[in-house]
Amino acid sequence: MPDDWQRALVVVAHPDDLEYGGAAAVARWTSEGRSVTYLLATRGEAGIDTIPPAECGPLREAEQIAAAAEVGVDVVEFLDHPDGLIEYGVPLRRDIATAIRRHRPELVITSNHRETWPSGTALNMADHIATGRAAIDAVRDAANRWIFPEVGEPWSGVRWVAVASSPRNSHAVDVEAVFDRGVASLQAHRAYLAALGGPMADPATFLRTMAEANGARLPGATLATAFELIEV
Repeated sequence: MPDDWQRALVVVAHPDDLEYGGAAAVARWTSEGRSVTYLLATRGEAGIDTIPPAECGPLREAEQIAAAAEVGVDVVEFLDHPDGLIEYGVPLRRDIATAIRRHRPELVITSNHRETWPSGTALNMADHIATGRAAIDAVRDAANRWIFPEVGEPWSGVRWVAVASSPRNSHAVDVEAVFDRGVASLQAHRAYLAALGGPMADPATFLRTMAEANGARLPGATLATAFELIEV
């Protein structure tokens, strides 16, 4: 992964999205003195079957803020698009472009916008696809002064978009020294994990399996976080 940058903006759909594989890289970057900000399209209010949305949203928001703090991120923003019903379109692009112009990142990190996960068989969900696509397009929008002129000065300084958990992963970050912080970040989603069950409810094992697979492809690494890197 490129390392000649200072500011990054993470754009994902739900609380926990980045923690499933991307948070350890954030821990490394913040430990190196870089600034990372989180932007979430929803508050995850429809994410726990046993908790009504009005109660679940604030709970998952608090868990996301705690998860971000574990990896050195203290700015977490929420857009209030409806969980499970995010629509790709101009309103979402405008909201993300506004954040890009406000935070002026050089790197934008987003969730997998491809149809499948790296296994090639498990289908992605609509919220992830819509948010990832909108984030990529919002990078262009933010740079064009004639698009959304009402939401701040244009910012053309984004040099890359890094897509987490993509089936087209091409770059990686060695995270062996900070892997435990990535695990702690996912563990901060306590209510979500308690309701989830299955392999994904065991953060240490689930994340290590992914990190080892990525590390095997990165020379000199044992544990790594992988991204599809799109040059802007």
